[in-house]
Amino acid sequence: MEVRDRIYIDGSWVKPSSDKLTQLFNSATEEVFAQVATSTPEDADKAVAAAKKAFKDWSNTSKDERSKYLAKITEGLQARTQELASVISKEVGTPVTLSQLIQVGLPTTTFSSMSELITQIEMEDRINNSLVIKQPRGVVAAITPWNYPLHQIAAKVAPALAAGCTVVLKPAGLAALDAFLLAEIIDEAGLPAGVFNLVPGAGREIGEKLATHPDVDFISFTGSTEVGSHIAELAAKTIKRVALELGGKSATVILEDADLSKAVSGGLFMCYLNSGQTCVAQTRMIVPRSKLSEIEERVVSETATYTVGDPFDPMTRVGPLVSRSQADRVKDYIRLGEQEGAKLIAGGADTPEGLQKGYYVKPTVFTNVNNKMKIAQEEIFGPVLSIIPYDSEQEAIEIANDSIYGLSGAVWSSDQERAIKVAKQIRTGQVEVNGGMFNPLAPFGGFKQSGYGRELGKYGLEEFFEIQSLQL
Repeated sequence: MEVRDRIYIDGSWVKPSSDKLTQLFNSATEEVFAQVATSTPEDADKAVAAAKKAFKDWSNTSKDERSKYLAKITEGLQARTQELASVISKEVGTPVTLSQLIQVGLPTTTFSSMSELITQIEMEDRINNSLVIKQPRGVVAAITPWNYPLHQIAAKVAPALAAGCTVVLKPAGLAALDAFLLAEIIDEAGLPAGVFNLVPGAGREIGEKLATHPDVDFISFTGSTEVGSHIAELAAKTIKRVALELGGKSATVILEDADLSKAVSGGLFMCYLNSGQTCVAQTRMIVPRSKLSEIEERVVSETATYTVGDPFDPMTRVGPLVSRSQADRVKDYIRLGEQEGAKLIAGGADTPEGLQKGYYVKPTVFTNVNNKMKIAQEEIFGPVLSIIPYDSEQEAIEIANDSIYGLSGAVWSSDQERAIKVAKQIRTGQVEVNGGMFNPLAPFGGFKQSGYGRELGKYGLEEFFEIQSLQL
C-alpha cells in the first residue's frame, strides 16, 4: 500500500499539523490501495502565506521563463503517463486505456498548450493615452473534483502558473493520489518555492478556509452546483474573484433527418463515458416521436456492447463508480425512475452479474420520460440515460433548454447548417455538432447554474489576469 504522509508547502514536503491519513479505495476491489496526508486549516494558512510570499518574484518572471517551467512539467507528465493512468483508474474506475488518453492525455495537453499560449499572448494594449496591462490575479486557490482529477487540476494550475499567479491546490479527497504525483513532477521541474502548494483535506475544512482567506485573490472551483454556490457565497465576503464549473444535465438532440446509427452511438458514448461520472454527460436523448421505436431498439442493442467490469481488463467499456455511496445514489435514481413511471428498457438497479465486489452499476436506459421527471432534471452522475420524445424541432430545443443547467449538449442532423442553427439556440457553454470532437484549446464552461468563467485555451488563460489601465 502506498502511503503519502507529507504535504507540499513552500517547495518542500512537510509534515502536516494532523497525523490523520485519508484512505483511498480501489473502486473495483473496495480495498484500500493508498493513504494520504490530511491537511488542517493551519496548514492551509501556511500554504497561502508561502504562495503570497512567492507571488512577487514569480509574477515578475518573464513569460518565456514561465513557459519553460510548464514545458518541464509537461515532460514529467509524459514520462509518468502509465503510472498516473493506473492510479486514476484505481481511484475513479475509468478503464485504463481511456485513462491514458483522457485522464492523463488531456492534462498533459493543457500544460503543453499553456506553455505555448503564454508566449503568444499580448500583455499590453495602447488605447489613446492609456496603457492597458494584464496583471496576474495573485494567489489562486484551486479546488478540484474527483471524476477527472488530474484534468481539472491542470485546467486550473497550468494557466494560473502561466499567467504569473501562485497556487494553493486542494484536490478531491476521493482521488488525491494523482495530485501528489503531480506535486512530485512540479518539484522535479524546479519551480520556485511557494509557487505551487498542495493541501489535501476535507472540503468543509480546507475548501472553506481558502474561500474565506483574506490573502487568497481568486478561487477556481469545479464540483457540484450546491457546493459551488456555497463557495461563491463565502468568497463574496472578501470580494474574491470566483470561477465556477458546476453540474450538467446535457441533451443529445437527434433531428429527424439524422443518421441514427451515428447519433445513437455518439450519444451513448457521451452518456456512459467514465461510467457517467462526467459533468458534460449527455444523459438526455431527445428524439423524434416518429422514430422513437427505432431509436429505442438501437439504444438497447448498443448498450449491450458496453461491457461492465474491471477497469484494467481491455474488454471493459464501463468501469465501477468512485465509491459505494455514489453507486448507491445512482441505483436510488434508477429505482426513482421506475417509480416516476418511466419505462426501463436496459440495465436496472440490481448489481451486474459476477461483480459483487466493486462499485458497479449497469448502463441503464429509460424511455417514455417526461422532462419534468427528476431523472430528467437532476444530475445523477452515473450511466443512466433518459429518452425523451418530441413532435417538432422547436419543442426539441425547448426540452433541451428546460434545465437549470447549461454545460454541454449535442445536435445531430444530416444537414450541417441546420444542426448549427439548432445548436446556437441551445443555452449551454458548448454543443457538439454531428459528433464534433472535444477541443482542449476551446473555452470550456457553463451557462445558468452550470457556473461562470471559462477554462482551457486562451480564454481559460485570460481568467487569471486582472486588467490595469495606466493613463499616460
